[in-house]
Amino acid sequence: MWCTRVQSFFETVQKAFLETLRQIKLSYCMVAILGSGILAFGLYNVHSLSGVTEGGILGLTLLLEYWLGISPAVSGFVLNVLCYLAGWKLLGHIFIFYSMVASTGFSLIYKICEQFDPLWPWLADTPLIAAVLGALFVGVGVGLCVRIGGAPGGDDAIAMVGAYVFHTNVERIYLMSDLIVLLMALSYIPLQRIGYSLLTVLLSGKIIGMMQKIPLRYIQRKNAA
Repeated sequence: MWCTRVQSFFETVQKAFLETLRQIKLSYCMVAILGSGILAFGLYNVHSLSGVTEGGILGLTLLLEYWLGISPAVSGFVLNVLCYLAGWKLLGHIFIFYSMVASTGFSLIYKICEQFDPLWPWLADTPLIAAVLGALFVGVGVGLCVRIGGAPGGDDAIAMVGAYVFHTNVERIYLMSDLIVLLMALSYIPLQRIGYSLLTVLLSGKIIGMMQKIPLRYIQRKNAA
Protein backbone atom coordinates (compact mmCIF):
# COMPACT_ATOMS: atom_id res chain seq x y z
CA MET A 1 0.00 0.00 0.00
CA TRP A 2 2.69 2.47 1.00
CA CYS A 3 4.64 1.68 -2.19
CA THR A 4 1.60 2.64 -4.23
CA ARG A 5 1.25 5.91 -2.33
CA VAL A 6 4.93 6.78 -2.78
CA GLN A 7 4.73 6.02 -6.47
CA SER A 8 1.59 8.16 -6.79
CA PHE A 9 3.31 11.02 -4.96
CA PHE A 10 6.33 10.99 -7.26
CA GLU A 11 4.11 10.77 -10.33
CA THR A 12 2.20 13.85 -9.13
CA VAL A 13 5.45 15.74 -8.50
CA GLN A 14 6.80 14.74 -11.92
CA LYS A 15 3.60 15.83 -13.63
CA ALA A 16 3.65 19.21 -11.86
CA PHE A 17 7.35 19.67 -12.74
CA LEU A 18 6.79 18.92 -16.44
CA GLU A 19 3.78 21.22 -16.52
CA THR A 20 5.84 23.99 -14.95
CA LEU A 21 8.64 23.54 -17.50
CA ARG A 22 6.15 23.91 -20.35
CA GLN A 23 5.07 27.28 -19.00
CA ILE A 24 8.56 28.66 -18.36
CA LYS A 25 9.70 31.42 -20.73
CA LEU A 26 13.42 31.86 -21.34
CA SER A 27 12.93 35.60 -21.84
CA TYR A 28 11.40 35.86 -18.35
CA CYS A 29 14.35 33.99 -16.85
CA MET A 30 16.70 36.46 -18.53
CA VAL A 31 14.70 39.37 -17.12
CA ALA A 32 14.80 37.79 -13.64
CA ILE A 33 18.60 37.48 -13.81
CA LEU A 34 18.97 41.00 -15.18
CA GLY A 35 16.75 42.45 -12.45
CA SER A 36 18.47 40.55 -9.65
CA GLY A 37 21.85 41.62 -11.03
CA ILE A 38 20.87 45.29 -10.99
CA LEU A 39 19.60 44.84 -7.45
CA ALA A 40 22.77 43.11 -6.20
CA PHE A 41 25.00 45.70 -7.85
CA GLY A 42 23.11 48.57 -6.24
CA LEU A 43 22.90 46.96 -2.81
CA TYR A 44 26.66 46.36 -2.70
CA ASN A 45 27.88 49.59 -4.28
CA VAL A 46 25.37 51.97 -2.71
CA HIS A 47 23.42 50.72 0.31
CA SER A 48 26.06 48.69 2.12
CA LEU A 49 28.55 51.57 1.81
CA SER A 50 26.52 54.71 2.35
CA GLY A 51 24.64 53.90 5.55
CA VAL A 52 21.39 54.40 3.62
CA THR A 53 19.50 51.14 3.96
CA GLU A 54 16.47 49.53 2.38
CA GLY A 55 13.54 47.97 4.16
CA GLY A 56 12.18 44.43 3.99
CA ILE A 57 14.50 41.47 3.49
CA LEU A 58 17.12 43.64 1.78
CA GLY A 59 17.40 45.85 4.84
CA LEU A 60 17.31 42.81 7.10
CA THR A 61 20.31 41.29 5.30
CA LEU A 62 22.26 44.49 5.97
CA LEU A 63 21.21 44.31 9.62
CA LEU A 64 22.50 40.73 9.86
CA GLU A 65 25.72 41.74 8.15
CA TYR A 66 26.24 44.47 10.75
CA TRP A 67 25.13 42.45 13.81
CA LEU A 68 26.53 39.00 12.96
CA GLY A 69 28.90 39.52 10.02
CA ILE A 70 26.77 37.31 7.75
CA SER A 71 27.12 38.14 4.07
CA PRO A 72 23.88 39.20 2.31
CA ALA A 73 24.79 36.61 -0.32
CA VAL A 74 24.06 33.94 2.33
CA SER A 75 21.38 35.51 4.54
CA GLY A 76 19.45 36.81 1.54
CA PHE A 77 19.20 33.34 0.01
CA VAL A 78 18.06 31.65 3.24
CA LEU A 79 15.48 34.32 4.15
CA ASN A 80 14.17 34.43 0.60
CA VAL A 81 13.61 30.67 0.46
CA LEU A 82 11.61 30.79 3.71
CA CYS A 83 9.40 33.57 2.38
CA TYR A 84 8.94 31.83 -0.96
CA LEU A 85 7.68 28.73 0.81
CA ALA A 86 5.18 30.90 2.68
CA GLY A 87 3.82 32.26 -0.60
CA TRP A 88 3.96 29.05 -2.60
CA LYS A 89 0.34 28.02 -2.13
CA LEU A 90 -1.07 31.34 -3.33
CA LEU A 91 1.38 32.25 -6.08
CA GLY A 92 2.04 28.83 -7.59
CA HIS A 93 4.89 26.85 -9.13
CA ILE A 94 5.73 29.38 -11.83
CA PHE A 95 6.26 32.08 -9.23
CA ILE A 96 8.57 29.79 -7.24
CA PHE A 97 10.63 28.95 -10.33
CA TYR A 98 11.17 32.56 -11.44
CA SER A 99 11.80 33.62 -7.84
CA MET A 100 14.47 30.97 -7.36
CA VAL A 101 16.12 32.10 -10.59
CA ALA A 102 16.10 35.69 -9.34
CA SER A 103 17.23 34.80 -5.82
CA THR A 104 20.07 32.58 -7.04
CA GLY A 105 21.11 35.26 -9.51
CA PHE A 106 21.14 37.86 -6.72
CA SER A 107 23.32 35.75 -4.42
CA LEU A 108 25.82 34.84 -7.15
CA ILE A 109 26.13 38.37 -8.51
CA TYR A 110 26.42 39.87 -5.01
CA LYS A 111 29.21 37.38 -4.28
CA ILE A 112 30.99 38.48 -7.45
CA CYS A 113 30.59 42.15 -6.47
CA GLU A 114 32.19 41.40 -3.09
CA GLN A 115 35.41 40.47 -4.88
CA PHE A 116 35.89 44.11 -5.90
CA ASP A 117 36.08 47.42 -4.08
CA PRO A 118 32.93 49.59 -4.20
CA LEU A 119 32.85 51.77 -7.30
CA TRP A 120 31.72 54.95 -5.57
CA PRO A 121 33.29 55.23 -2.09
CA TRP A 122 32.41 58.94 -1.97
CA LEU A 123 28.73 57.98 -1.57
CA ALA A 124 29.46 57.48 2.13
CA ASP A 125 29.61 61.28 2.42
CA THR A 126 26.65 62.08 0.15
CA PRO A 127 23.59 60.31 1.63
CA LEU A 128 21.07 62.23 -0.49
CA ILE A 129 22.66 61.09 -3.74
CA ALA A 130 23.01 57.57 -2.31
CA ALA A 131 19.31 57.52 -1.40
CA VAL A 132 18.19 58.48 -4.91
CA LEU A 133 20.73 56.28 -6.71
CA GLY A 134 19.97 53.33 -4.45
CA ALA A 135 16.24 53.72 -5.06
CA LEU A 136 16.83 53.55 -8.82
CA PHE A 137 18.79 50.29 -8.57
CA VAL A 138 16.27 48.69 -6.20
CA GLY A 139 13.21 49.98 -8.01
CA VAL A 140 14.33 48.89 -11.47
CA GLY A 141 15.88 45.60 -10.32
CA VAL A 142 12.98 44.44 -8.15
CA GLY A 143 10.44 45.93 -10.56
CA LEU A 144 11.71 43.82 -13.46
CA CYS A 145 11.55 40.62 -11.41
CA VAL A 146 8.10 41.28 -9.97
CA ARG A 147 6.77 42.23 -13.40
CA ILE A 148 7.48 38.79 -14.84
CA GLY A 149 5.94 37.08 -11.80
CA GLY A 150 9.02 36.38 -9.69
CA ALA A 151 10.60 37.93 -6.63
CA PRO A 152 14.33 38.45 -5.97
CA GLY A 153 13.67 38.94 -2.25
CA GLY A 154 11.39 37.42 0.35
CA ASP A 155 9.78 40.78 1.08
CA ASP A 156 8.82 40.96 -2.60
CA ALA A 157 7.12 37.58 -2.25
CA ILE A 158 5.32 38.69 0.91
CA ALA A 159 4.29 41.95 -0.77
CA MET A 160 2.85 40.05 -3.74
CA VAL A 161 0.97 37.71 -1.40
CA GLY A 162 -0.31 40.63 0.67
CA ALA A 163 -1.49 42.48 -2.43
CA TYR A 164 -3.29 39.32 -3.59
CA VAL A 165 -4.94 38.56 -0.24
CA PHE A 166 -5.95 42.11 0.70
CA HIS A 167 -6.67 43.29 -2.86
CA THR A 168 -4.51 46.35 -2.37
CA ASN A 169 -1.63 48.06 -4.13
CA VAL A 170 1.69 46.23 -3.76
CA GLU A 171 3.35 49.55 -2.88
CA ARG A 172 1.41 49.74 0.40
CA ILE A 173 2.58 46.30 1.54
CA TYR A 174 6.15 47.24 0.67
CA LEU A 175 5.88 50.41 2.74
CA MET A 176 4.59 48.61 5.85
CA SER A 177 7.37 45.99 5.86
CA ASP A 178 10.01 48.59 5.04
CA LEU A 179 9.04 50.83 7.95
CA ILE A 180 9.39 47.92 10.39
CA VAL A 181 12.92 47.16 9.20
CA LEU A 182 13.89 50.84 9.21
CA LEU A 183 12.91 51.07 12.88
CA MET A 184 15.19 48.10 13.58
CA ALA A 185 17.96 49.78 11.57
CA LEU A 186 18.12 52.53 14.19
CA SER A 187 20.34 50.08 16.11
CA TYR A 188 23.24 50.89 13.77
CA ILE A 189 22.21 53.82 11.58
CA PRO A 190 22.10 57.37 13.02
CA LEU A 191 18.63 58.89 13.25
CA GLN A 192 19.45 61.62 10.74
CA ARG A 193 20.31 58.99 8.11
CA ILE A 194 17.04 57.12 8.60
CA GLY A 195 15.36 60.04 6.85
CA TYR A 196 17.43 59.30 3.76
CA SER A 197 16.57 55.61 4.09
CA LEU A 198 12.88 56.50 4.21
CA LEU A 199 13.37 58.55 1.04
CA THR A 200 14.97 55.64 -0.82
CA VAL A 201 12.19 53.29 0.38
CA LEU A 202 9.47 55.62 -0.87
CA LEU A 203 11.20 56.22 -4.20
CA SER A 204 11.98 52.55 -4.84
CA GLY A 205 8.37 51.61 -4.06
CA LYS A 206 7.11 54.14 -6.59
CA ILE A 207 9.53 52.90 -9.23
CA ILE A 208 8.47 49.29 -8.62
CA GLY A 209 4.86 50.39 -9.10
CA MET A 210 5.77 52.11 -12.37
CA MET A 211 7.60 49.02 -13.61
CA GLN A 212 4.42 46.97 -13.18
CA LYS A 213 2.82 49.01 -15.96
CA ILE A 214 5.32 47.78 -18.57
CA PRO A 215 3.48 45.43 -20.99
CA LEU A 216 4.83 41.89 -20.76
CA ARG A 217 4.82 41.61 -24.54
CA TYR A 218 7.30 44.49 -24.63
CA ILE A 219 9.66 42.60 -22.31
CA GLN A 220 9.41 39.52 -24.51
CA ARG A 221 10.08 41.57 -27.65
CA LYS A 222 13.11 43.29 -26.13
CA ASN A 223 14.68 39.96 -25.08
CA ALA A 224 13.96 38.37 -28.44
CA ALA A 225 15.73 41.21 -30.26
